[in-house]
Amino acid sequence: MSKFQILVVEDDAPVRNLITTTLKAHTYRFATAINGNDAVMETASYNPDVILLDLGLPDIDGVEVIRRIRSWSNVPIIVISARSEDNDKIDALDAGADDYLTKPFSVEELLARLRVTQRRLAQMQSAGGNQPVFVNGQLRIDYASGCAYLNGEEMHLTPIEYKLLCLLSQNAGKVLTHKFITQSVWGSSWENDIGSLRVFMATLRKKLEKVPGSPQYIQTHIGIGYRMLRIE
Repeated sequence: MSKFQILVVEDDAPVRNLITTTLKAHTYRFATAINGNDAVMETASYNPDVILLDLGLPDIDGVEVIRRIRSWSNVPIIVISARSEDNDKIDALDAGADDYLTKPFSVEELLARLRVTQRRLAQMQSAGGNQPVFVNGQLRIDYASGCAYLNGEEMHLTPIEYKLLCLLSQNAGKVLTHKFITQSVWGSSWENDIGSLRVFMATLRKKLEKVPGSPQYIQTHIGIGYRMLRIE
């Protein structure tokens, strides 16, 4: 039985029942909340390993819930929302969400995202202290501590942004295809993954590049993928 604990924040009863029935069938432990204030309280008391969060909550917007939780916790947050515009995704990711699924979603895709989150957390917990440090220009990544620094200051990255940065750095100079990246980060190549990848790369670049229209570290290969440039 999985010891993974999940908090489901969803006010729509049919959607909430679908998610909890799926979790129960795959032996996940879970708690539920039907509004934003309860979500914040449950996060503090239940101490979940991951939060599945709807944005359209009856009391406060889900983006505000993310901000409140992020003020004291780094628990992975996967947004599940009917809002499909890039601006909605960017707002949630900028607030600190780690992943974004658009309704309607498939149960298989949700389970795949949870498995990836589990693996990522396990890797972070088992990381040793003798892993190398990557340096490229003013960018430094300490793989052992799970921290990245730019111009000597620590970057505030979501887990997905950090995983993307590590993947690109470990393959610096190589063009990584969209499929390779999504398989490495999400463990799948669903249609939603390509859209999510585009949004995550945009938020990562905002934190990494001084001039958005003049990439210094990450180069886009239109229709193919991305490459981390080597800086002499």
